[in-house]
Amino acid sequence: MRNSPPISIYRLPAVLEVTGLSKATVYRLLERGEFPPRVKLSPRCVGWRVADIDAWLEARATASGVPVAPESRAAG
Repeated sequence: MRNSPPISIYRLPAVLEVTGLSKATVYRLLERGEFPPRVKLSPRCVGWRVADIDAWLEARATASGVPVAPESRAAG
């Protein structure tokens, strides 16, 4: 048995809501390797690890000089 915490997954609508990006922008950033990779959940279903999206948002905010506290973001 694993003792590590469970992995939480955002589906695309939650990623769009949390990041404020459009679907086209998410996929454009993915193509360029500038967005966290997708996790294949089934043959026709993908998601993103919540921790990866949170880290990406934190890095973007820090790079722009505006750190964001994790509890200030809405969870999806």
